Amino acid sequence: MRRAVLLALLVLALPMAAFANSIDFANQGGTISGDETAGLSISSTLIAVTGMSGCPCNGANLGTVVIQTGALMAGGSLGGGGTFGPGTITITGNGTAGLPNGVLFSGSFTSATWTFEGPLANGTDQYSLKATLTNGQGFTIQAAVTTGKGVFSGSGDINSGDTNVVVVVPEPGTLGLLGTGLVGIAGLVRRKLTL
Repeated sequence: MRRAVLLALLVLALPMAAFANSIDFANQGGTISGDETAGLSISSTLIAVTGMSGCPCNGANLGTVVIQTGALMAGGSLGGGGTFGPGTITITGNGTAGLPNGVLFSGSFTSATWTFEGPLANGTDQYSLKATLTNGQGFTIQAAVTTGKGVFSGSGDINSGDTNVVVVVPEPGTLGLLGTGLVGIAGLVRRKLTL
């Protein structure tokens, strides 16, 4: 019995994945432009937020979603996909529907993958932009952009979009508290068992 209790405490004391929630930002309208040397510039209207405190929040205009990338690296194309250089993402609220006025999320990345996902049934084309942010916390972004009809060639309108910000590593504070507390308890139990 003592061994079972000790093993159970030891299992709990080992670091476990405690993933944080993702935040989903839906956007609509706006423009996308770019070329091989200047990179991509995406500016769209924020229309919904889920996963933040006080949300889900919905509205016709909650703020802006702006993504700027660096130059397209060799071997890629705007219409077919490739890898873009360093860039930034900024999502700003305008104080409506319970969202604060100001920056809701911002970050930078060293590279972003631009992928042609294919034409949709309505004739529009869908692309995705994926990047890992350089904030040291493991945030990744994935932006899906639906452009107008025809392959994207440098400028166009955004029909709809969806930007996910996901934490893919355990939250260090939670793991630290869990590990420290349970290791201490396991040590006390072990000491009592040997006496």
